[in-house]
Amino acid sequence: MIYLQLFFEFFKIGLFAIGGGLATIPFIQNLSDKYHWFTTEDIINMIAISESTPGPIGINMATFAGYKVAGILGGIIATLGEIAPSIIIIVLIAHYYMKFSEEAIVRASLEGIRPAVIGLIGAAAFEVVKIALFNIESFLQSKAILDFFDFKSIVLFAVLLFLIQKYKKHPILYIVASAVIGIILKY
Repeated sequence: MIYLQLFFEFFKIGLFAIGGGLATIPFIQNLSDKYHWFTTEDIINMIAISESTPGPIGINMATFAGYKVAGILGGIIATLGEIAPSIIIIVLIAHYYMKFSEEAIVRASLEGIRPAVIGLIGAAAFEVVKIALFNIESFLQSKAILDFFDFKSIVLFAVLLFLIQKYKKHPILYIVASAVIGIILKY
């Protein structure tokens, strides 16, 4: 039953998370709320690992989430669920696109999707920033304004932004350096 649920839920994510992997984050959060398969910290770890490993972030997140919920087979099934809509849609589009690409309704549909994609990515970015830089739970418990901010994360984020702007190095260098610093600061 869990495998069917995983496939179906990630099929829906693959079908509706238009615009790339970051657009899957709100859907993953929805799964967390609906099934309690993972915590907020698990989602942050999914994002960090998915961004740090080769491959599309959405696929990596599906694999990670499926593995977390139901082991290796769960990871495989969630990944298959995530990619199945893309395969189906691409086959259909390839078949019909050349025939209908200049139709006004097709062009209008593609233009209409753009704002939705931007909105999904913006919502995902907002959630990542909210979780990564702020301690909302601590603030709600203590009501002390200083508990609202995760100062270590904010300083690391600011330093990283400065370094990225000053030194135009390969993104992998920054990802590896951030992972090492995160490990050091955690322990």
